[in-house]
Amino acid sequence: MISTTALVGCAVKDTAASKQDQAIRYNLGAEPKTIDPGLTNTSEGLTVAANSFEGLLRLDEKENPVSGVAEKWEISPDGLKYTFNLRKDAKWSDGKPVKAEDFKYAWQRALDPKVASEYAYQLFYIKNGENFNKGKCKAEDLGIKVIDDSKLEVTLEYPTSYFLSLTTFPTYAPVRKDIVEKDSKAWANKPDTFVCNGPFKMKEWKLKDSINFVKNENYWNAKSIKLDSLQFKLIEQPSSALSAFRAGQIDFMEAPPLQETPNLLKEGIAKVYPYLGTCYVSLNVSSNAQGVDAEAAKALSNPKVRKALALSIDRTQMVQNVTKGGQKPATAFVSNGIMEDKSGKDFRNKDYYKPEGDVAEAKRLLAEAGYPDGKGFPKLSYLYNTGEDNKNIAEALQDMWRKNLGITVEIINQEKKVFMNTRKNKDYLTARGSWIADYSDPMTFLDVWITNGGNNNTGYSNAEYDKKISNAKAEKDPAKRMQLLHDAEDILMNDMPIIPIYFYVSIGCSKDYVKGVHKSPLGMTFFDKAYIQK
Repeated sequence: MISTTALVGCAVKDTAASKQDQAIRYNLGAEPKTIDPGLTNTSEGLTVAANSFEGLLRLDEKENPVSGVAEKWEISPDGLKYTFNLRKDAKWSDGKPVKAEDFKYAWQRALDPKVASEYAYQLFYIKNGENFNKGKCKAEDLGIKVIDDSKLEVTLEYPTSYFLSLTTFPTYAPVRKDIVEKDSKAWANKPDTFVCNGPFKMKEWKLKDSINFVKNENYWNAKSIKLDSLQFKLIEQPSSALSAFRAGQIDFMEAPPLQETPNLLKEGIAKVYPYLGTCYVSLNVSSNAQGVDAEAAKALSNPKVRKALALSIDRTQMVQNVTKGGQKPATAFVSNGIMEDKSGKDFRNKDYYKPEGDVAEAKRLLAEAGYPDGKGFPKLSYLYNTGEDNKNIAEALQDMWRKNLGITVEIINQEKKVFMNTRKNKDYLTARGSWIADYSDPMTFLDVWITNGGNNNTGYSNAEYDKKISNAKAEKDPAKRMQLLHDAEDILMNDMPIIPIYFYVSIGCSKDYVKGVHKSPLGMTFFDKAYIQK
């Protein structure tokens, strides 16, 4: 998933809330473009969707898939067919039963090319999912079959060991056809049409202020939900959020200001949570870059230039002097902490460059590309979404590229929704990028960069890379599959359409009376087991 914060936790004693008040005020950060589970692709939107919708399965506190709407399931011996039995007491927030047809409709909708879901590729594991998305077959050819109201049969393209985990992701959540098709663009923005099936339902959306939820009494497991209300505050600036937290106006927040983080950690106010994600620079290698600046686009089309930009960055300095929250220099794209197998072997087994970079090699590559010491190199621009911490990172990159390569970079900030659209439309040269794992497998990082991938905002395309990813998805032998993924990352890091900067950690601030919040390393924050205790 795409993240828009620097992702840096806090514990402070406070008695602001009533002892009987089971309510949590959580700072979500930037206002989501959408919380439609089939369309959202940011950490903010996905967190809201994950607390208001439930898929066939859900994740427990150890990130294992467990029973959700599906009470039980069977997997065929060849690993291609999954039969899910839905619980009879699963209901929508308006009291109507959740049916197998609701899943079929939701998945078919997310795959529909007319809908243009950026996460459509998450459903390509379903038989003919990709073909349908590309207009090569009809909806009835999809491997999604409704046996009856409570039974769903899913046929896959190839055995996928993590398919059950995929069903926990919001893109796989059900949505109601009658609700969506009354107002396909705005149904998820209004309480009266936001019909959901998860622990919380929408009460009110105050633009640029908060999205307010209350307990969904029709949720099948409502008895286990202790919170009466959950308020998602929309304070985008980390410093403002921290001030609100200290003033007792927020109970839980993430990503405090980078400059405050060391002291917050030292004082025990901030807590570090594991996180599987990578901050990177996105390089526009599509033809669209020509429309931004033809000369700069020409320079960025040269892999030697892209490698020079990558090698001129001192990532050790970046994490020690800029981010200062325990982040690790990213010497590859796939984050550390992603395991190859049950033995616990980390996929991250090599570095593609030194954490401190290699300025001499960067200069050599730039000269070979025709720009000795940066002479004749066109001015670049670096785009980021508004935020103090993002600005600090942008300025550090700007300074390193100027000092080490003689390249001038203009930094440009945009409000988050505008930024997301600019990047999606590939109307930029270089831009801030971030990726958070959607499930615990290297594929979640690597299939992003296939040709025309929904979240591939660089325009990168390499047929050999696409083939490695396709073969890895079909490969049954775990060792061979992992080797294909390593090969794919080799290609990606050689072509360098993205420049990894650091691996994330998540830092959160929580009042001491807040209990049971689950901060997943997969990027979402869950409140289904949260409560207030004083």
